[in-house]
Amino acid sequence: MFKNVKLGIAPIGWTNDDMPQLGGELTFEQMISEAALAGFLGTEVGGKFPTDPKTLKKALDLRGLQIASQWFSSFLCSTPYEENEAAFVKQLAFLEALGATRINVCELTRCLFAKECSMFGDKKPVASDEEWEKLCDGLNRLGKIAADRGFKLCYHHHMATVVQTFEETKRLMNHTDPRYVWLCFDTGHFTFSKENPVKAAKEFAPRIGHVHLKDIRPTMMERAYAEGFKFRKAVLEGCFTIPGDGCVDYPGVFKELARSGYEGWFIVEAEQDPAKANPFEYALRARDYIRKTAGV
Repeated sequence: MFKNVKLGIAPIGWTNDDMPQLGGELTFEQMISEAALAGFLGTEVGGKFPTDPKTLKKALDLRGLQIASQWFSSFLCSTPYEENEAAFVKQLAFLEALGATRINVCELTRCLFAKECSMFGDKKPVASDEEWEKLCDGLNRLGKIAADRGFKLCYHHHMATVVQTFEETKRLMNHTDPRYVWLCFDTGHFTFSKENPVKAAKEFAPRIGHVHLKDIRPTMMERAYAEGFKFRKAVLEGCFTIPGDGCVDYPGVFKELARSGYEGWFIVEAEQDPAKANPFEYALRARDYIRKTAGV
């Protein structure tokens, strides 16, 4: 089904950068060792990873792993472009030293990740027209810098941010340059936003530069909406899980991605409490499911 796709897994199933109490006792070495043992070829940069690229690369090389990408928090709507660019260029240099070719950008102006309020309804962050212009212009400029260095800037639509829904993602894609701005397509975040990920995979196929695979437990999602969960509560209560353990139509998603000729990484990214969902066990289950369902 796929010719040039590699499968990786994010460290967030082991240790959570936003909530250090989740997996706080688990080490970087355990994470990468278990990822390799489970049959994955790569990972994304986590908070416990060495900040020296040579040290990090040596540890990964020993286990046959690569760095696929890294999250980058942008504040293009609310801080000067120059500040965003300086941080972006620094991160590109780090990733370049590791041999990566993707960087995942998410706009965090007014995001609700750490807020003690619901992420639904009128609480959800919304960008003004002026902010949309700043965001899209800034992404084009950052994207050109990335492209000139052999990278794809992949925008990560995300729950509790200004670019969450199908229509918001479409607006961003329509107002950015396809040469410089790609999409980090996330099955779980579209599903949690009550969007159809198969429809999104078809709509955005030409722009998808990176893929995050997470699933959603439907009964927990219903409870999240009914009770107005904050974002972190959604993680703690187990709304997110590995592919094949929720309601995402993965055969449909893989069919659309294969039809479009997607090449690059699939990254399993299922943030859970490792005390409730053993990371190695869930990594093995995800690996087996994707092998059977996508042939990767």
